[in-house]
Amino acid sequence: MTPDRRITTPGTAGELPSTADLVVIGAGVVGAAAAWFAALAGLRVVVVDRGAVAGGTSGAGEGNVLVSDKEPGPELELAQYSRRVWGEDLGAYGGLWEFESKGGLVVASSPTALGALRTLAGQQRAAGVDVREVSGAELHTLEPRLTREAAGGALYPQDAQVQPMLAAAHLLRLARGRGAVVRTRTEVVGFLRPAGGLAGSPVTGVRTPHGTVSAPAVLNAAGTWAGAVAGLAGVELPVLPRRGFVLVTEPLPPATVRHKVYAADYVDAVASSEAELQASPVVEGTGGGTVLIGSTRERVGFDRRPSPAALRALARGAIGLFPVLASVRAMRVYAGFRPYCPDHLPVIGPDPRAPGLWHACGHEGAGIGLAAGTGKLIAQALTGEATELDLTPFAPERFAGGGGRG
Repeated sequence: MTPDRRITTPGTAGELPSTADLVVIGAGVVGAAAAWFAALAGLRVVVVDRGAVAGGTSGAGEGNVLVSDKEPGPELELAQYSRRVWGEDLGAYGGLWEFESKGGLVVASSPTALGALRTLAGQQRAAGVDVREVSGAELHTLEPRLTREAAGGALYPQDAQVQPMLAAAHLLRLARGRGAVVRTRTEVVGFLRPAGGLAGSPVTGVRTPHGTVSAPAVLNAAGTWAGAVAGLAGVELPVLPRRGFVLVTEPLPPATVRHKVYAADYVDAVASSEAELQASPVVEGTGGGTVLIGSTRERVGFDRRPSPAALRALARGAIGLFPVLASVRAMRVYAGFRPYCPDHLPVIGPDPRAPGLWHACGHEGAGIGLAAGTGKLIAQALTGEATELDLTPFAPERFAGGGGRG
């Protein structure tokens, strides 16, 4: 049976159900995945978002589903789990959101960088990642237009790509098919709590300008605004926006760039806590022929103004990897904000500081890839199942008292 590819528009501001088992705040890909798996488990789900579906970070990303850029530890374990969920639990629907197992190719520009890449790859391999070393000569078999100056690299067959806006939209459509209600243009302005609403009292639903919804569980999947949503419940969640830009080229011949290709120092840029501009080239083709060029990171609040320095860094880095791009025109540039946590780990699970409040946020630039696993784990925990991955490293209360580094 061919999956239905149609996208129907979710309800905008209007009547809300008065009760639900779960209210999801946020209609990005993380909230959408949680809504789908919760609805699949039989929960009555209501999704609300103050904007549109995928109107935040999900609508401004490249769609990375990566294991290659993560060092051994809890985030890599979550990435490996989520990759399986994308491929197995959601595999039948992959065509809806253009899931492509294109593989990732990490390129080292010098012998020193290649040595560091080999060390990381060895650690990842020991943790179960599928990775193999690639010689400088073999790089050009995999990517004929790649620079001839690369020293070598590593190939990660598990790396993949999705179209994140399609993923969010179709996951919500599938959830609605299981009875979920989706209301966009519906902002949560407060939480329902027992009389008095003292700090530490349970969260029992949400208040919006269009009505209230009572529910024993409310999931904060509000992306870069997750800290503000948590603040409505009186709990601290240090989720900050980290700006990034993406350049989009004019359409090029098919297979100009065959894999997701990035420089070895990208891993360091991802792990950095610096507020200043961090740039490392990431280049990949799309089905339509355009090439996406990232990646920059900087903490400048919610400032969307184009940064000439960031755009120059993107173009320079891309041309360094693929000299053929020097003569290619960029059609547009767009900005987005990654939901950054000081310790570079997402926040997933129930918040004991406000019983009834749950979180699925703070995934930074890995949210698209980690969304499927996060959504399934949240559904397991909500329904009392043993989660297939230990959620302790992602516990919300780790930030009580201002914890975290950065």
